[in-house]
Amino acid sequence: MVMRKLQLPLSQTQKVRFERGIERLQSLSSTANSDASVIVTDAIPVNHDDAFLKGHGTSEVDGELLATVCGVVERVDKLVYVRTLRARYKPEVGDIVVGRVIEVAQKRWRVELNFNQDGVLMLSSMNMPDGIQRRRTSVDELNMRNIFVEHDVVCAEVRNFQHDGSLQLQARSQKYGKLEKGQLLKVDPYLVKRSKHHFHYIESLGIDLIIGCNGFIWVGEHVEVRDPMAIDDEKDEEMISSSAENTGKEQIHTLLETRQTICRIGNAIRVLSNLGFTVTLEIIMETVNLSNSKNVDIHDMLGSEFHVVVAENEAERRRTKRKK
Repeated sequence: MVMRKLQLPLSQTQKVRFERGIERLQSLSSTANSDASVIVTDAIPVNHDDAFLKGHGTSEVDGELLATVCGVVERVDKLVYVRTLRARYKPEVGDIVVGRVIEVAQKRWRVELNFNQDGVLMLSSMNMPDGIQRRRTSVDELNMRNIFVEHDVVCAEVRNFQHDGSLQLQARSQKYGKLEKGQLLKVDPYLVKRSKHHFHYIESLGIDLIIGCNGFIWVGEHVEVRDPMAIDDEKDEEMISSSAENTGKEQIHTLLETRQTICRIGNAIRVLSNLGFTVTLEIIMETVNLSNSKNVDIHDMLGSEFHVVVAENEAERRRTKRKK
C-alpha cells in the first residue's frame, strides 16, 4: 500500500487526525506481512542457506542482495523481487481493459489505454451487433462507425502484443463492447490489482462497475448481457427486428437516482485514488456506505473532512480484520 501526501487544505485538527490514521495504517501494513519497503541500495534480507532466485529490481553485490529500485519486496516461492511503486501499466495477455476510441482506421479502431502506446481493436476481433459468427465483409468495414466512433468508451481484453509494442485487443464476448450511460474514471494502474473478477454488478444499486487493469474504471447503469448462442434462430431474428424498430426508445434518460449513485461511487473512487488506497469493490462500497451513514453530500465527498474520515475508517477496518 502506498500512502500519498494529501493535496488538500487541512485544518490543524484534520491534519493531526490524518497523520495519526496514516501512521496506524503504516504500522498495520508493516506488521501484517513480511514485505518491506526499500529504496535503492537497501539490503534485502534473505536466507543464503536456501536457494533463492533474483528477480526484477534486485542485484547481488559482495554476497548481499540489494534493491536497485524503490518499492516493496515481494516473495513468490524462491523468487525475490521488488515491486516498484507508482509504476506504469504493464499489460499482460488476458487483462481486462477499459479505453476510449481515438481513431477509426481501416478494419481497426485505435484505443487509448493509459499506456505508452495505443491499443488496436481489429474488426475481425470484434463481436458483431447481430451476434453471428461470420467473416467480415466490405459492408461491415463501411459500417464500422455504426459500432464505434471517436470518443466512445469501450471494454476489451488484451489478446497479444504487436511487433511495435502496441496491444492487440479482442471483444468477442457479449460482456465486451461499447459502454454507455456512465462515467469513466482514471486512477494510477498500480492501485488496481489483477483478480479473477473485474466485472461487477452491484445489484442493490443497479450499477455496473468495471475495474480495468490499465487504471481506467467504468461506473454506469446496469445493462443486461444476453448470450446469442442461447437464443433460437427465430428469437434471434425477432431481437434484430425489434432492436431496429425501438432504436429511439432506447435513448431514455437515466433516472436521477441512478445518476446520483454513479456520481457517489465515482467520488468514492476519486477519494481512494487521492489517498493512494488499493481500488477494490469491497473498499469502494465501504466508502460509499460510509458517505451515506455520515450523510455526506456527493459534492462534499471530495472535501478534506471526508478524506480524513476515510483514512481513519480504513485504519479501523484493517485493525478489525487483522484481529479476526
